[in-house]
Amino acid sequence: MTTSAIPDVELAALARHSVELILRLQDPSGAYPASPTFSAYQGYSWFRDGAFIADAVSAYGEAESAGRFHDWCSGILTARAGVVAEIVAAAAAGEPVPDERMLATRFTFAGAEGTDEWWDFQLDGYGTWLWAVVEHAQRHGLSLEPWRPAIELAVDYLLSSWQRPCFDWWEEHAEHVHVSTLGCIAAGLRAAEAVVDAARADACADAVARIRSLIARGGMTNGHLAKWLGSTEVDASLAALVSPLGVYPADSAIGRATISALDEQLAVDGGVHRYLLDTFFGGGQWPLLSCFLGLAYADAGETDRARQLLEWAASTVTDTGDLPEQVSRHLLFPDREQEWIDRWGTVATPLLWSHAMLVRLQVRLGEAR
Repeated sequence: MTTSAIPDVELAALARHSVELILRLQDPSGAYPASPTFSAYQGYSWFRDGAFIADAVSAYGEAESAGRFHDWCSGILTARAGVVAEIVAAAAAGEPVPDERMLATRFTFAGAEGTDEWWDFQLDGYGTWLWAVVEHAQRHGLSLEPWRPAIELAVDYLLSSWQRPCFDWWEEHAEHVHVSTLGCIAAGLRAAEAVVDAARADACADAVARIRSLIARGGMTNGHLAKWLGSTEVDASLAALVSPLGVYPADSAIGRATISALDEQLAVDGGVHRYLLDTFFGGGQWPLLSCFLGLAYADAGETDRARQLLEWAASTVTDTGDLPEQVSRHLLFPDREQEWIDRWGTVATPLLWSHAMLVRLQVRLGEAR
C-alpha cells in the first residue's frame, strides 16, 4: 500500500480484518491483549488501551465484545473495593498511600497484578474506562446497572487522587502531572456525573472544573495544551482530549490550537511521533496516533486531512494484515533503535490498539464498511 488514494474498498476490508482480529484475540475473560506476541506486553491487558479498543469495536457495532471487556474491568475494580477504600481514606486523612499501593495500570487476563517490574501507577486508564463504559451504554441503549458498583469505585478513586503525579500514557515521567492524564480523568468524571448519586455527581463536577482550571493555569503554552504542567512541549496523546474524549472540542480555541501544534511539531508525511525527545525504538511514528489526530481533524470538519492520516496509518499494515505499534520510516533517534530490539525484540506487531484506532477513525469518517 501507499499513502495516496487507498481505495475505499481496501480501507473497509482492513477495518473488517482489524475487528475480526480483535475479536479473535479477545481472551475468554473479556480482556483485550495489548499484543499477543510482544515480549513485554504478552499476557497483559491495560485499562487505557483496552478502553479505546472497546470503544472502537462498540462504535463498529460489536457491542457484545465491548461489554465483555467492561465486565472484565468491572470485576477487577469490585475485587479491589477494600483497596480503593483504603486509598480514599488515606487521601482524606492527608496521608496518601505510596505509589506502589495505588491501583495497577495493567492486569493479567485472569485479573491479577503482574509479578514483573513495571511502571504501574497511572491514573488515565480509570478515567478512560469510565468514559468508554458510559459511551458504550449510551450508544447501544444499555443499562449501566451491571457496572455501577465499579463505576462508583473508579469515581471515588479518581476523586481522591486526580492531583497526584503519575506515569503518563507512555509509562514515563512519574514526577509530573500530565495534561493527557488530567484530560482522561476529566472525561471519565464528566461522563460519570449522569450515572452516579447526587453527592458523587457534585464531586465529579467540582473536580472537572478544578482540572480545567489547573490546565488553564499550568498546562498550556502558546494557547495550546502542553505535555505536562509547566512544560512547553507537546505530546501526541493530547489529541485524544480533542477527540474522541471531547474535553476540548475541535471547534474551541484550545482544540484548534492543539490540533495545529501537534500536526506542525509531531507529524511527518502523515505519521505522528509521540513527542520530540522520544527514544523508544528510536522514536518512530505511531499509526494509532495518526488516527487520534485524524479523529481531531474529522471533528474539526477537515475530513481531507483526516483521510490523509488514516491512509498513512493503513499504509503501515504488514503483508499478513497486522498493524504495528510504530514504524521506523522517520526515526527521531535512529541510534537508539537497536537497544530496544536487543531488550524486547522487534516492535509489537500486531498491536490491538493500532487496529482499534484505525477502525475508530474509519467509523468516524463513515468509511468502515
